[in-house]
Amino acid sequence: MPRLIVLLCVLILSASCFSPRNTFAQESETATKPTIIDRQKLIDQAALRGIAFLKNRGQAPDGSFSSETGVAVTALCVRAMLEHQPKSVDTPAIQKALKFIETKMQGDGGIYNNGSLYRNYETSVAVGALIKANKDGRFSSALKRSEAFLKEIQWDEGEGIETSDTAFGGSGYGKHKRPDLSNTAFTVEALKELGNDADDESIQKALKFVLRAQNLEGQGNDTEHAKKVGDGGFYYTPAAGGSSQAGQDDGGGLRSYGSMTYAGLKSMIYAGLTADDPRVQAAMTFIQKNYSLEDNPGMGKAGLYYYYHTFAKAFDAAKVEVLDDSEGNPHPWRDELTLHLISQQQSDGAWVNQGSDRWMEGDRQLVTAYALLALIHCR
Repeated sequence: MPRLIVLLCVLILSASCFSPRNTFAQESETATKPTIIDRQKLIDQAALRGIAFLKNRGQAPDGSFSSETGVAVTALCVRAMLEHQPKSVDTPAIQKALKFIETKMQGDGGIYNNGSLYRNYETSVAVGALIKANKDGRFSSALKRSEAFLKEIQWDEGEGIETSDTAFGGSGYGKHKRPDLSNTAFTVEALKELGNDADDESIQKALKFVLRAQNLEGQGNDTEHAKKVGDGGFYYTPAAGGSSQAGQDDGGGLRSYGSMTYAGLKSMIYAGLTADDPRVQAAMTFIQKNYSLEDNPGMGKAGLYYYYHTFAKAFDAAKVEVLDDSEGNPHPWRDELTLHLISQQQSDGAWVNQGSDRWMEGDRQLVTAYALLALIHCR
């Protein structure tokens, strides 16, 4: 979209969108959603352009949108397109992509490339695509098998570990790969979408792992890192001694960063924690201090669109409408994120991380899917 139109939208929004709000996650009868002029129209226009890019320039002859990560990017693209255009499930582009995904269905119930090191990740995101495409129950049987697969590869008693093990409850890229918060968050989301409620045994096991990745003492993190940083944010994994993609502070603490904090918040909400829970409140304190659309806090431009995608899902799950940051500035995040993403859309309709290609964010199909999925939660 031309910059002039974006700037005009900003002026319209600044005059219209600040209305009474709930600053976080506490639903109330008095909470009022911010007013927005034409947000829906702006999202629809951006989505049409993004989907046109995927269909016309992003899809390979075999139906995939990127085969470098097996089924994962294809599944994310299918999910993104169907979220915006549910009735497009029978179109040639979607049908070709679904046939590609079907070729990756394995005998153990997983959906992944043969020999893949990313079995949990591929299966979790494939589940999301197949749920959206499950017209007339076509994929119901495959989805049940995938649910069993995801639960089976979760790190728990089946792997011979006790609840005291820092890997317990987590999910990693494969059965023998150290679990991490990113994979665990994808698994929790997939299990929720498959119909498991917050009390599901696997989701509650995952919650134990999630809480060990939070920089918060005395609230589930029983590792040596619990009190070293203490800012309520989340890091990559507590397993195998713990690590953070944002590195360590001078005292050896594992630094919190944005994308994992939103992944942690979303997972806690899905596991039944509420706004008044001290662990949720601590995560929100970190978010209020580090609210940003310019960077993935703690990581700069690395993983920026993964961050936007997780940011939007987490706020939506937590029922946040307007966030007051630590300086008291109100942020109607749906409005702000919509305008920011539109301003970053390329002339051909795609999105790409121009600041960092880490974690495949130089892949235009993947990043376009992330942006489209984020925009769904801005509606």
